[in-house]
Amino acid sequence: MLHKHYLETTRDVYREAAVRPAPGLCCTTTPVWRLPGLEVPSRMLEMNYGCGSTVHPRDLAHDPTILYVGVGGGMELLQFAYFSRRPGGVIGIDVVDEMIARCWENLDEAQRLNAWFRADFVDVRKGDALALPVVDSSIDIAAQNCLFNIFEVDDLKVALEEMYRVLKPHGRLMLSDPVSQSPMPDSLRRDPQLRALCLSGALPLARYLQLIAGAGFGTIEVRAKRPYRVLDPKHCDTAELMVLDSVEVCAIKDPVPADGPCVFTGKAAIYYGDEAYFDDGNGHVLTPNQPLSVCDKTAAALKKSGRADIYVSSSTWFYDGGGCC
Repeated sequence: MLHKHYLETTRDVYREAAVRPAPGLCCTTTPVWRLPGLEVPSRMLEMNYGCGSTVHPRDLAHDPTILYVGVGGGMELLQFAYFSRRPGGVIGIDVVDEMIARCWENLDEAQRLNAWFRADFVDVRKGDALALPVVDSSIDIAAQNCLFNIFEVDDLKVALEEMYRVLKPHGRLMLSDPVSQSPMPDSLRRDPQLRALCLSGALPLARYLQLIAGAGFGTIEVRAKRPYRVLDPKHCDTAELMVLDSVEVCAIKDPVPADGPCVFTGKAAIYYGDEAYFDDGNGHVLTPNQPLSVCDKTAAALKKSGRADIYVSSSTWFYDGGGCC
């Protein structure tokens, strides 16, 4: 019964949040983008229900078509539209009628505050993340912020498969979700209110990345990971302190290599030998004392090689592109 119960509770929570904005419903840990000529309406800021950001300018070149699932107050729709200034360039999907209505009100206010913005830059549709009303292979950037964390694993698999379906080849899925540092106890995981608040549905990061890879994404980048919340025995039904992190991930619809997806967690390799360069024979060339970002597979292979003139860092949980693969 949890499946039906948590969906009903979640919709109730966000109906209420649409009617009466609840600042801090999700604790945003990333500062709101400040961009030239962009003014965010105050009510949008109050309805900033997310745990990070999915808007990254380096991903938004070449006039992309953008899909954002779970519109909230519309802030990320507005931010995406800043980079895709054309009718229908940004598609928003939400299942809660009240949230869609409030989002449109906020976008109308944004149009009054921003000379460059037109409300028709955004196409808001009613729909479910588990059955997106979007055609196959039509989206360059798909994003969600603190929504998929609500789903149970079977539904999360479907949601990820739906995002994969609508993305073009080499399209990017931008995710921001809480993850747990240890498995969530059943007492919390089965609490529909905590799940609706994007807390008790958190998965350990390794499991979260495994599910993304299972949807078919060939490249997965962990771009940021930071402390987010704690669920403690005094206030929650748990025997131990549960620590949650906020994680920002970019998953790319690349072909999956024969040895599995390339997962970047912020590792780097530095060659400090006497030769002009080191070539591992698998497409990775290191020049002396020039750090190269490497995926976790390459990092493991370099460590296994036993070379004394290559340093491989631990995961820094920060990745901004480049490097191997």
